[in-house]
Amino acid sequence: MTITQEQATWFAQTFGQLADNVERAVLGKRHVVELVLTAMLSDGHVLLEDVPGTGKTSLARAMAQSVQGTNTRIQFTPDLLPGDITGISVYDQKEGVFEFHAGPIFANIVLADEINRASPKTQSALLEVMEENRVTIDGVTRPVGVPFLVLATQNPVEQAGTYRLPEAQLDRFMMRTSLGYPDHAATVRILDGAAVATDELTAVITPQALVGMADLAAQVYVDALVLDYIARLVDGTRSADEVRLGVSIRGALALTRATRSRAASQGRTYATPDDVKALAVPVLSHRLILHPEAEFDGVTQEAVVGQVLLDVAPPTRREAV
Repeated sequence: MTITQEQATWFAQTFGQLADNVERAVLGKRHVVELVLTAMLSDGHVLLEDVPGTGKTSLARAMAQSVQGTNTRIQFTPDLLPGDITGISVYDQKEGVFEFHAGPIFANIVLADEINRASPKTQSALLEVMEENRVTIDGVTRPVGVPFLVLATQNPVEQAGTYRLPEAQLDRFMMRTSLGYPDHAATVRILDGAAVATDELTAVITPQALVGMADLAAQVYVDALVLDYIARLVDGTRSADEVRLGVSIRGALALTRATRSRAASQGRTYATPDDVKALAVPVLSHRLILHPEAEFDGVTQEAVVGQVLLDVAPPTRREAV
């Protein structure tokens, strides 16, 4: 089943309304807002690498307000335990049974602040829920509901007292991006009080409608030539001289899902190579492991993906559509 043009037009209008609403609270960051929305509609999660004070919490709250969803914030610290995230079973002496107390992971949008400050054992509590939207505690599996988005942050500058995220966990993030500082004009507007408080935002759609949007995005047509282009890009990351470990199959699937959502957000029923190009860096770069020599020489993961995009020729528009 393929999405109709009428459905794609509605999708694009609703996507634009969501982005406009979130941008009222997070000024001047339209591109990042659209990336996070794309990830959410593609059943993905986002890693924000940013310095403190750039609006990451406001972004998570604005997203939740816009879809009538719940949001929680988990401050990751070295003494945080897995049960502090997933929840624990507490014995009720009066009833004589164990009662489950849900943790903060049971929300539509979860802000995992400074995720790299927690121990690897605590970080591993997110592995199952980020892949399968459920947690298993004491042998009982509990779904966290839909929509479900983890917005994790880490400070790329300060590394003291942090634990590097393992590759298995990095691979579970659909995208890695950065809010960064606002430009001069946006800064002036923020100082003038133009940014709307997140609790004042009105909802654009319901969580159920957002799930419906995600279902529509999954129906976007992706031509075999575009799929071939994605596969060649992934192969290009694996054969690059600077790369020790290239993009996994999970990464290729993530890029395909995100490409579908972006195409729908543009009001199209089909994906194009330009959709792939627009998402390749945020979706693929954090999945690469570079050789130490390349890192020492200042090579970045984003630069490698950028070079692969230059080296791998996309199909022509006439062929791909």
